[in-house]
Order: sequence, then structure tokens, then C-alpha cells
Amino acid sequence: QGLLVESGGGLVQPGGSLRLSCAASRSIFSFNFMGWYRQAPGKERELVATIPMDGSTNYADAVKGRFTISRDHAKRTVYLQMNSLKPEDTAVYYCIARVPSGDNYWGQGTQVTVSS
Repeated sequence: QGLLVESGGGLVQPGGSLRLSCAASRSIFSFNFMGWYRQAPGKERELVATIPMDGSTNYADAVKGRFTISRDHAKRTVYLQMNSLKPEDTAVYYCIARVPSGDNYWGQGTQVTVSS
């Protein structure tokens, strides 16, 4: 099992909601930031949301107002609550964590499909 393990993906109808989870195998205090990226078929991987250690949050314009990133230190988990999902949100979602050395760690990805 890797450093980061995602879960929570699936098939949902447009307008529906999903919550993704990213569980870390060590304290998330050890990361400079954690976040979510996504990659749709034939497209490059793109930023979705990040949450640095100061607790601030950053979102891509395409998901602002619909997605919320949060974390639970005790559970060593970062979440992505996705509401009002659209077909264009269909992608593989990846969790990322950056360590102080500057290296990035990625999860294995979880598929989100928005379709009627």
C-alpha cells in the first residue's frame, strides 16, 4: 500500500454529489500541502484544489463554489466534497502530497464518472 490511498469515486448523475477521501500512511503534518488533481481522457492532469498546512484553500475556477477540500489530522485524511457535479467533471482524481524536500507523492487515482 502506498503513502496515499484514495477512495470514494464512482458513477453519479449530473447534479449529484460524491466525497473523495485520501488517507495518508503518516501524519499529514509532515506535508507542505495536500490536494487533488484530475485527468480526463485525452487531457493533461489539472489542479482541482489544494490545502496547505496553514489551512488555507485554493480551487480551480472550474470547481469554485461546488467543491470543498478539507482535512482531518486525527484520521490523516484529506477530503474532496464534490457537489453539483457536471459531465465535464468526469476524470480520474488523484491525491497529491508534497514533502518538505519538494518531492510530490501521488495516490493511485479514483475514477469519477458523471453521466445520466
